[in-house]
Amino acid sequence: QVQLVESGGGLVQPGGSLRLSCAASGFTFSSYAMSWYRQAPGKERELVAAFTSAGGTTVYGDSVKGRFTISRDNANNTVYLQMNSLKHEDTAVYYCNAAQGPYGYWGQGTQVTVSS
Repeated sequence: QVQLVESGGGLVQPGGSLRLSCAASGFTFSSYAMSWYRQAPGKERELVAAFTSAGGTTVYGDSVKGRFTISRDNANNTVYLQMNSLKHEDTAVYYCNAAQGPYGYWGQGTQVTVSS
């Protein structure tokens, strides 16, 4: 059974940092492109950061470039999102995604709230 379990969300002040984790199981993690998306209230889900394939090439949404970093640990089937210099507009539910060809899986999401 495929599972993606996000953790690490919470309440943080503007300018602060959080690290999200997504623990994967039930599929060959190292063969999948892994991504982070987010969805704010009333807005569409948007790409935050991604490995474009199972390899090391990464892409970032324009609004997070230079502040967020995606990384993966294939030995522990985990993908991370390091978020620095957080802003109010980063408030959203953050979702982990795994994709390979026609196959795609989503986690349940973790809430990130940036507020003073």
